Amino acid sequence: MGNHLGDMAPPSCFLPSFQRVHVVVVGLDSAGKTSLLYRLKLKEFVETIPTKGFNTEKVAVGVSRAVTFQVWDVGGQEKLRPLWKSYTRRTDGLVFVVDASEAERMEEARVELHKISRSSENQGVPVLVLANKQDLDAALTAGQVEKLLAVHELSVCTSRHVHGCSAVDGEGVQQGLEKLYHMILRRRKLLKHSRRRRR
Repeated sequence: MGNHLGDMAPPSCFLPSFQRVHVVVVGLDSAGKTSLLYRLKLKEFVETIPTKGFNTEKVAVGVSRAVTFQVWDVGGQEKLRPLWKSYTRRTDGLVFVVDASEAERMEEARVELHKISRSSENQGVPVLVLANKQDLDAALTAGQVEKLLAVHELSVCTSRHVHGCSAVDGEGVQQGLEKLYHMILRRRKLLKHSRRRRR
């Protein structure tokens, strides 16, 4: 369940332009990124091994499942993090997954979140932070995660939302992605409007 990373950036032509949504899932190792991806794809919990490269799947999002996301899940080990930028180039949305039960890693997660969202390629790209593992008693709430990650300090041009979820029981996963989809649509409209004004 993990291909080796190559020098390729993800193609951006999987779907017709009117419904093409490209999303990249990043976050620290063991945050539950791959489990979340397969929860979306298979509607069940899948035990996974650490991703050595990336996984990619088309997943249906929304109540009517009318929107298809091409989701790229990239390994979160420290040595792989510099490669995240290759995958986020020209992406429509970023999903940053944190293990909400590991308070001691929130500072490390904060640094990585701010680094990837502030890179020049990702200026203004909507960010969904998923506070995963809400099924565990030790899990911090979405509000606590939002504070510890200093989400309010992200660029003013970046739409962002923090959502609690669980890859184990599926709680909050679809709702989080729907929120991201609405942020993506809003950004597309703004970009279209600003291009018209420049003409």
